[in-house]
Amino acid sequence: MSTESSFRPGDLTRASGGATQAGTSSGAPTAGSATGRSANATEAASTIAEAARRAGSEAQQAFSSVKSEVNQKAKGFLDQQVAVGADLAHHVADSVRSAAENLDRNSPRLAGMVRSAADKVDEVSSNLREQSLNDILRTSSDFTRRQPALVFGLASLAGFFLFRVLKSSPSSPSGNYRAAQRSNSRSGQFHDT
Repeated sequence: MSTESSFRPGDLTRASGGATQAGTSSGAPTAGSATGRSANATEAASTIAEAARRAGSEAQQAFSSVKSEVNQKAKGFLDQQVAVGADLAHHVADSVRSAAENLDRNSPRLAGMVRSAADKVDEVSSNLREQSLNDILRTSSDFTRRQPALVFGLASLAGFFLFRVLKSSPSSPSGNYRAAQRSNSRSGQFHDT
């Protein structure tokens, strides 16, 4: 084996009289080697920082791209739902017209009002088809600013009806049991439970 192939990083001595590779007999590093290591460490740190900046920038671009794609898909889906709502309103208008035809025989004046309502619903349906979701939101926001009392009244009325519907829905099974117990106790029938 040669001397060079058996050299290890911790072994600083060479065969020539016991002198160290760093140039001192104590084995301490010289100022030149410390400066070189410091420069290497600085260069490595700047390389790592640059790689981190690039990775952050690429991640931000990827996030922006995904966010934009999701926004586009959501807008497309919501616009599609507006079109479905417009179709539903058109079907409701057709049904109301059919009801007006049935009313024509018995109450022509009422049939005229129902037919007028069907025309309004059909007009709303046509307007919905021509507008995007952003247009609809802008229009409803403008209406709310012009007629806040009407919007508040309609919201209150809708809340009242929703409350009545939820209150009249069947209660939980334990609630039915208690109601049955109360009913039995009022009628004079008592059961051991």
